[in-house]
Amino acid sequence: MIEEGMPAPDVELMTDEGERFKLSSLRGKPVVLYFYPRDDTPGCTVQACGVRDAYDSFRERGIEVFGVSVDDADSHQAFREKYDLPFPLLVDHDRALGTALDIDLIAPDKPFYKRSTVVIAPDGTVARSLPDVDPSTHAELVLDAVPTAATLE
Repeated sequence: MIEEGMPAPDVELMTDEGERFKLSSLRGKPVVLYFYPRDDTPGCTVQACGVRDAYDSFRERGIEVFGVSVDDADSHQAFREKYDLPFPLLVDHDRALGTALDIDLIAPDKPFYKRSTVVIAPDGTVARSLPDVDPSTHAELVLDAVPTAATLE
């Protein structure tokens, strides 16, 4: 994974709603990018719903949250709708963002991300790198790692 303190890459991706996304557009805010293997699989659902359930805490702290996987926009939309996820999911089908952040794959023959989270500070640098997260405790781990937006400034 990318080292803490390094500049975050400014890769352009699409959201599940077809909007363009660039990290630089959120400069000045802390950003959580959580990488997960596949939409609507058991562990990924637990992880996404944990973030959903803690979403108000993220927002109260000024933190923008995005889920990232290689799944396409249609899959992301169905996943968001099924579980009422209030945060965008980013389409990284060519693994541009994951590669730039050095996110590990499950295996060479399985081009899906391992569960990992990267927290980007308001200045655009990597504040935290959290590899191999547990889906059932992911949201709490991230909130503990980033207690307030002010600590990232």
